This record gives sequence, structure tokens and C-alpha cells, in this order.
Amino acid sequence: MRILFDKSAPYGLARYLQGHAVTRAEDRGWGRLENGILLSAAEEAGFDVFFTADKNLRYQQKLSGRKIAIVALGNSPWDLVRLHISDIVAAINAVTPGALVIPQPQPKPRYFTADSIASNSFPASAQRP
Repeated sequence: MRILFDKSAPYGLARYLQGHAVTRAEDRGWGRLENGILLSAAEEAGFDVFFTADKNLRYQQKLSGRKIAIVALGNSPWDLVRLHISDIVAAINAVTPGALVIPQPQPKPRYFTADSIASNSFPASAQRP
């Protein structure tokens, strides 16, 4: 698949999308295009997937009738994205033309001992696997 990353998408994810052709919008000279124009340009250029961190895209653009699939991650920091790379890659791999997919990475819960809470010391070792 040909995947277009917009300027808000975490580009570090590209290295996990093996077998796909990943391009950044900026590399095509599309860094300043607004979402509707960018989606149209991506479709006309033959991209299969538009990957963005703007999950409000569905409210801002008319998406019905689009051929390009959209994966909208939402504003997720890289530390959170890294924990869910396999789920996000699976979502990208499973999209169908015209679909909108919004993966929902959630932070893993952290567990603390009473001593660490009392001393305001929250070591990473307090996290359960």
C-alpha cells in the first residue's frame, strides 16, 4: 500500500510499516495543504491510506465517497504510540478503501506500593508487566 503521513502523524511509525511505501506530505510539497485539498491530492496521486493524528478530521471533512482509507490516530505522544505499535500497524494493514479507522492507544496502568506513594517516589519497577 501507498501511505501518506500528514505533518501531525508520528513518522517514527513508518519504519514498522514494512512492505508499504510511506511518504510524508511535506516530501511531496503538500505540507501546507488543508485537509480536504490534501485528501484529494493524495487520492489523485494514488495513495491508498492517509495517516494523521487529527481524529477531528471526520467532523471537518466530508469523507463519504472517498476512495482513500484514513487512519486517524489522535494526538498520541510517541511514548504511548510505541506501546501500541503492533495494534496501530494492524489497523493500517486492515483498512479498506474509503474506511475511517481511529485506533485508541491507551496508557498501560501503573501500580505503586504504599511506600512509594508516601515518599513521592514512583519507580518504574512499581509497574506490573
